[in-house]
Amino acid sequence: AMPGGGRVVRRDRRGTTGAVGHGIEGSSVRRILIIILLCLIPPRMAPAAAVRRKISTAEELEALFAEPVDTVEVELLPGTYHLKPMTMMEPTCGNCRDPDRNVFISVGLRISGTMVTISGPEDTSATAVVFTHSGYGLFFDGCADCSLERLTITGGSRDVDPNATDAAVVVKNGTVRIERCDIRDNIGDSSTVVGNTVGIMGICGREHSKLTITGNRITRNSWDGIALYRDAEASITGNRIDGVDKAYGKEIGGGRGVGIGVTWNAKADIRGNLVRRYWKGIGLFVDAEADVRGNLVEDILTWGIAVWDAGKGKPVARVEENVIFNTGACGASITRSKPGDDPGYFRRNLIVGTGKNVAYDSPEAYCYQCAIAEHAVPENFRIEENLCFNNRRATDDLPDRDVPKSVFLKRVKPTCLRLVEVELFRNSDFCRKHCGFTRRFNLFNELFN
Repeated sequence: AMPGGGRVVRRDRRGTTGAVGHGIEGSSVRRILIIILLCLIPPRMAPAAAVRRKISTAEELEALFAEPVDTVEVELLPGTYHLKPMTMMEPTCGNCRDPDRNVFISVGLRISGTMVTISGPEDTSATAVVFTHSGYGLFFDGCADCSLERLTITGGSRDVDPNATDAAVVVKNGTVRIERCDIRDNIGDSSTVVGNTVGIMGICGREHSKLTITGNRITRNSWDGIALYRDAEASITGNRIDGVDKAYGKEIGGGRGVGIGVTWNAKADIRGNLVRRYWKGIGLFVDAEADVRGNLVEDILTWGIAVWDAGKGKPVARVEENVIFNTGACGASITRSKPGDDPGYFRRNLIVGTGKNVAYDSPEAYCYQCAIAEHAVPENFRIEENLCFNNRRATDDLPDRDVPKSVFLKRVKPTCLRLVEVELFRNSDFCRKHCGFTRRFNLFNELFN
């Protein structure tokens, strides 16, 4: 050892220095080990190119998906496709208190595999129309990274089993993107629908599913427009969800159910949708968690937006900058009895013309008949900065949040400017009634700028 604790060094044959006992420098050893490890790692294979198929008949479509498929792009050529339903037993119930029960269902087309795309014609002037003739129309069952685009899906048939979560599109155990589809007129047999109360939904997310639902027209279906049940997650953006008939209860027709419903422990991001002519608007139930922002809910038979714990759950609702217009019952209803760290908020929403139907004046019907019905609200659930106008109250002891007309006309302008910039909202009842000045202003700009 050298005085002072230094190391003994020597020069190797190349004249370089190194610590005694090391014939090769440590950095050189590391480089050699890295090279050896890289040689041992198998080369990463490039993803296989998708097989492209053009389909012109229902028989071809059914044959293709008789077994799970991988990495395939299917284009349906213009025309009509009548599916032959098959009967299945589902081992779980999507919307039962006890999910572990058998449910008998009919399926139009069962789609399983990975990286599957089913689309309509690229020429949007032509259409491919799929008549499912079944409860679970297109059933994505264990389909990962799959998508559905530019199709019309119609002609569903309501299953006899009331526990069947019938929908034009059902997704379970997979990830599916649904974009620019026309999902309409899935009504079902009138006697079966009336007997079960439940009808046929537009889109249903079941357990262990992740959905991206964007830019679809979901119209005149006999139950919820979009429903999410246990362990489902979805991004729901820019959809037109229109019940058309405003049917409810035992009536047959479109609009029965909820425009968008998130139930049990499902999660959702709900933004920029138009929900109209439905029995109920947007609902978050039991232990659901959702961001609800920038939607327009109008012409609803009962409530516009509801948060409901069912007496046992802890829903988390972040509800902001929505418009609720023209409802028969309350504009919004908040019911969450249990406290929590962050239950959410209801802020900067616009509520106009609600509580119109005297048949719902009793709080036992749906909610306190006023703009914002506070049935049970945690202390840290914030209700603030909402703009209310022309809402009816069943009794004078209910909260009166309305502002004078002059204040409303001034404060509604920013909302109108935002709405008329979006084609989906531009011709809504609310814009026609309350944003006429904005429409004229925009027309002037288009003509002279």
